[in-house]
Amino acid sequence: MLEIGLTHTSNLVVADGNTAIALGSGDMPVLATPAMMALMENAAMLAVASELEDGETTVGGHIESSHLRPTSVGTKVAATATLEKIDGRKLYFKIVASQGETIIGEGTHLRFIVNREKFLSKL
Repeated sequence: MLEIGLTHTSNLVVADGNTAIALGSGDMPVLATPAMMALMENAAMLAVASELEDGETTVGGHIESSHLRPTSVGTKVAATATLEKIDGRKLYFKIVASQGETIIGEGTHLRFIVNREKFLSKL
């Protein structure tokens, strides 16, 4: 059952493939902002996945986040998403990425509950 407070933490060890150089979002060997935000989205998706009806999933609709400090290759990063509001098929999350005890990014994320088959039929 979907309820406020559902949460999940996703983890990532920064690798060459998640750097700003590899993703083209910058020219330094640090965690790319798009990679951090993807980890945040993953946490939000997994926070509610087990509570959805058969055939349903969620898709991202909006994400807004700061990226406050650099993270080097080999460093573990965690992203935690907490469901803060439910409005019909709209799910609103607080998202926080951290390196140990240090927050490296935080913001909000909106996901929509969709029927997987119906959604894919629109392609």
